[in-house]
Amino acid sequence: MSIGLLSSGAGDRSGGVGTGRVMTTGVDVSHRGILYLESISVSFDGFKALNDLSLTIDAGELRCVIGPNGAGKTTMMDVITGKTRPDAGTAFFGQTIDLTRLSEPEIADRGIGRKFQKPTVFGQHTVFENLELARKADKRVWPTLTAKLDSAAHRRILTILDTIKLTGEAKRPAGLLSHGQKQWLEIGMLLMQEPQLLLLDEPVAGMTDDETLRSAELFQSLAGDYTLVVVEHDMDFVARIADRVTVLHEGRVIAEGSMQQVQQDEQVIEVFLGR
Repeated sequence: MSIGLLSSGAGDRSGGVGTGRVMTTGVDVSHRGILYLESISVSFDGFKALNDLSLTIDAGELRCVIGPNGAGKTTMMDVITGKTRPDAGTAFFGQTIDLTRLSEPEIADRGIGRKFQKPTVFGQHTVFENLELARKADKRVWPTLTAKLDSAAHRRILTILDTIKLTGEAKRPAGLLSHGQKQWLEIGMLLMQEPQLLLLDEPVAGMTDDETLRSAELFQSLAGDYTLVVVEHDMDFVARIADRVTVLHEGRVIAEGSMQQVQQDEQVIEVFLGR
């Protein structure tokens, strides 16, 4: 499969794993958007977790999604990744990939990676080995046991180690890393899967101030090469990193724009910011 590249405004950022241009392997982003949610509704035992939710994310964008508890943020990510099927509405990855018709593994294979709040790494293996285990390859038992790390894969691991600032920890067991380092390692493991869209759920929860700052730098370096959707409660962090902020409440979008714009929205002030 050939790799298509699309220049974008967000792609003008320097740094990252790639070239500063949007990675769009197999995804048609000819109209710039990489994710389209249209009139999505999801109900659980009569409770509407998502209520006619519509959202578009541009390729290469760094979008933050905020909202009070119960706003529908997790359910939205569940729909995108195939964990939850919507009762109504459409979800497309690029122009042609209908996410509602694919399984979770199929969606991951198409280029959508998700990171949950709690990091999951192989604690007894080194940082390098964690990245090696995560690489996009044939995961069947025999190929996994007999696979050798070729020079291209080795170079990619070294590049990602540099990106996530763990080059100096490459030979260290992952279980000995700090909380923030484990989060960065898991992001590196997602990058080994060659995704185009990264969904990150409260990625800086529990981090020190220094780790939070370094995470902001990491996300900004990735944007452009990748599309990032970050669900986060730390408003200072959101203000630092976001190209655009979407505010959810009761399963629908109530405001969208820059952090400054949504902070001044009367409905946002009433239901979320409390100012």
